[in-house]
Amino acid sequence: MARFGGGGGGGFGSLGDMKKLMQQAQKMQEDAVKLQDDLQAARIKGDAGGGMVTATVNGHGHLVEIKINPIVVDPDDVEMLEDLVITAARDASAKAAAEQETRMQQITGQVGDFPLPPGLI
Repeated sequence: MARFGGGGGGGFGSLGDMKKLMQQAQKMQEDAVKLQDDLQAARIKGDAGGGMVTATVNGHGHLVEIKINPIVVDPDDVEMLEDLVITAARDASAKAAAEQETRMQQITGQVGDFPLPPGLI
């Protein structure tokens, strides 16, 4: 007759494996906190109009700077400038989101043999 928890000994499986799993989870949580700090400090640029407008966001995608080349400032075509600013900001935000996802996957991937569900950390 099989015991609860498998194998010999105490009948509760390997507590050492559980301790190792908990240590891995703790390290992953620490890495996630460091990643959040790194993303806050990161600066990612996007552009539009061949670089005439650049937008810089932090690693969380929050806009921190806009640069506009004066040659695209046309008082008779403000709408074009507005479109360039929006396009540059979207470009930078998309790059930041991709960077954040890539870096989170690096630290969350798996704990031991258990894949983690998305958004757990």
